[in-house]
Amino acid sequence: MTKMTRSKRLTTPKEQPSKPVSRRKFLTTAAAGGAAVLGAPYIGNAEAAKTTTWKIQTSWPGGIGLEIFKEWCGSIVEKTDGELAFKPFGAKDVVGEFQLFDAVKNGVLDAMNPFTLYWAGRMPAAVFLSSYPLGPRNPHEWDVFYYGLGGLEIARSLFNKFDMYYVGPVHHGPNIIHSKVPIRSIEDFKGRKMRLPGGMVAEVFQAAGAKTTLLPGSEIFPALEKGTNDVADYVGPAINYALGFHQVTKYISMGPPGFMSIYQPVDLMDLTVSNKSWNKLSPKMKQFVEMEVHVYSDLHHAKIQKADQEAWKKFEDAGTTITRLSEADVDKFTKLAVPRWYAWANKDKEAARIFKIQLDYMMSGSLGYVTPKMIKGQKLKWS
Repeated sequence: MTKMTRSKRLTTPKEQPSKPVSRRKFLTTAAAGGAAVLGAPYIGNAEAAKTTTWKIQTSWPGGIGLEIFKEWCGSIVEKTDGELAFKPFGAKDVVGEFQLFDAVKNGVLDAMNPFTLYWAGRMPAAVFLSSYPLGPRNPHEWDVFYYGLGGLEIARSLFNKFDMYYVGPVHHGPNIIHSKVPIRSIEDFKGRKMRLPGGMVAEVFQAAGAKTTLLPGSEIFPALEKGTNDVADYVGPAINYALGFHQVTKYISMGPPGFMSIYQPVDLMDLTVSNKSWNKLSPKMKQFVEMEVHVYSDLHHAKIQKADQEAWKKFEDAGTTITRLSEADVDKFTKLAVPRWYAWANKDKEAARIFKIQLDYMMSGSLGYVTPKMIKGQKLKWS
């Protein structure tokens, strides 16, 4: 894992209009909303004869997520003094969202910025590379997993089997549920036609009685508008408002206060690059990209949370009613989720390996929200 560095705040063009930044200095980026200041090296290569340009497609179909992604991609060429550039594409601009994996693997794209959970059908361990029902609940817990407990190295070994390099996770926030009818308890999901991202998340809601469908984010609005679905999960309020969900639903359902989403409280994206494109970079440029993704994750998360605060008022003005599940519903969901933790972990050795790391963390004195009683009778095939 690359060690992050701290450095002084980079002055803006207005402060130093004519003084160029030395190639030996460090690029610094301050995360919005009080997040920690993180540094990434400014590493323009004086010997670089031309710019290497990566074609990168994100899963964001619009809203603040796509705006932040494009802004970040546009900053790379300057940060690297022209050595590397990212050419951004939104959802479906080059390929469909569920085709991103093959597009990078086969060289149609150099890199992707997807929702990691989308690849659960290809590798079961992907279920545990993003938040799952009643699993790790806060962004910092996932950072501990990836950057402290070996998760990053495991993810890289998994993607390497498909000739890809997993650079790092990208935070954005909890997911929420939009519906045409009020959802006030777990029982209200029974019989509802519900869009979900698949994997364990879908299975838990199926166990609660929902009739689930798998759709990429760009197809949710039409499904709600046509009535193909009457309930849909997607990301947070800012992006969902920009996608027009308030026009085709009347309600938002969340967990109890302080627990915004019980099924995906920390939905994660990532940056993954084809090995062919990755291996063309110099060692210093590889280090830069790894550090830059870590910085981008912090900024991406903070900016989306800021936009979410502004979006709540917009939903209120649109007449949307917000409902919350109870602590009793959390207990019921937990009873449905725990057996599915183990079912997915027992699909292969790597899934079990990742889950065991996370389970030990959730049962530790640091967290403690999983108890021996909760997992009584459950067993892992590999440990």
